[in-house]
Amino acid sequence: MSIRLSSALLATASLFIAGAPLLAAAQSSDPVRIRGTIVRVDAKTLVVQDRGGEVVSLARPADMPVSEVYRIKLSDIKRGSYIGTAALPQADGTQKAIEVVVFPEAARGTGEGHRPWDLLPDSTMTNATVADLAAAPKSVRGGQQLRLTYKGGEKTIVVPPDAPVVTFRPGTEALLVPGAKVMISAQDKNGTPTALRVTAGRNGFAPPM
Repeated sequence: MSIRLSSALLATASLFIAGAPLLAAAQSSDPVRIRGTIVRVDAKTLVVQDRGGEVVSLARPADMPVSEVYRIKLSDIKRGSYIGTAALPQADGTQKAIEVVVFPEAARGTGEGHRPWDLLPDSTMTNATVADLAAAPKSVRGGQQLRLTYKGGEKTIVVPPDAPVVTFRPGTEALLVPGAKVMISAQDKNGTPTALRVTAGRNGFAPPM
């Protein structure tokens, strides 16, 4: 894999590291995530309507990485896969997956660990290696149960059959069109809300993370 390709994959992988609040007038210097739909785009600006309905205008650097997220199969999760999964804690101590990202090998180890996540209230993110997998309990017929291990701990994740399973690859500007569903890492730079990187779906597919 080329250095250029690996860098693009790692830039996208950094979206899955730490929880952060939604962009609020870009007053914080810490990167934040914006999930939404592209309203307008040109060479220097990216305008997005976030999932709460707010329209946010972001500066678009010339070197902004773009990656494509796309569906794969639940069966593509293998023992030894390095994944990131947003999930909801369950009463029995397991986590119920909302979505699963299977990282490309170049991104193995990115953001390893377990932490809060901002997809849904009380949701978590676990980036870890699949140590074991088996059929999910009968209450989640057709799903998978994963034992994930990371430095300092492990989690049991139950993946329902309808949870989106995705991976990503370097994308092109052709993905950045009005109506495209995106997840953006953004940051205030010298008083200007700025897009650091964009993960986009094709043909209306929304990044599920």
